[in-house]
Amino acid sequence: MSDSNDPLAPKQEEETDAHFEPVIKLTEQVETKTLEEDEDVLFKMRAKLFRFDTSGNEWKERGTGDVRLLQHRGTKKVRLVMRRDKTLKVCANHAITSDMRLQPNIGSDRSWVWKVAADYAESPPTSETLAIRFANSDNAQEFKKKFEVAQIINAGGTPSEEKKEDATEKQDVEEKAEGEGKETKEEDASEEKKEG
Repeated sequence: MSDSNDPLAPKQEEETDAHFEPVIKLTEQVETKTLEEDEDVLFKMRAKLFRFDTSGNEWKERGTGDVRLLQHRGTKKVRLVMRRDKTLKVCANHAITSDMRLQPNIGSDRSWVWKVAADYAESPPTSETLAIRFANSDNAQEFKKKFEVAQIINAGGTPSEEKKEDATEKQDVEEKAEGEGKETKEEDASEEKKEG
């Protein structure tokens, strides 16, 4: 009963098999450079980074992703680089210097706070107070150890020398404890002889 000339009548859909050829074929691969190709990863772990906003007097989240300590193959210098998960935008990029001090964040055993003279995540480089939070305290302690090793490397030392010194100190402490233990055992034995 519908009139085919009626403009308000529903029209039957025409099936179309439209196929368009692309004007430009994308066959060549574009190589992107991150400037991290000449560096070795010393440490990599997932974390959340914050920066202290002095104008608002509050911590602001900078991003969540993998924090990495990268050592350049040529210069042997170590820097900290962190990229956001999905966008891969750099949220931290600075050299690790010997004057940086990792301080525990108040009220948390899984986060650290430190000051950076020049962080290159933004342009131009800015002086920042950064905080990083890990999933647990073990991860935070591992980060601290690697961070301190990187400071030794950048200061011109070798981490193996530091480890040797630590091992020597530990051995001295153990020997001293063993010596004290022997002395107390000998004292106990002499006291038992006197009593007996």
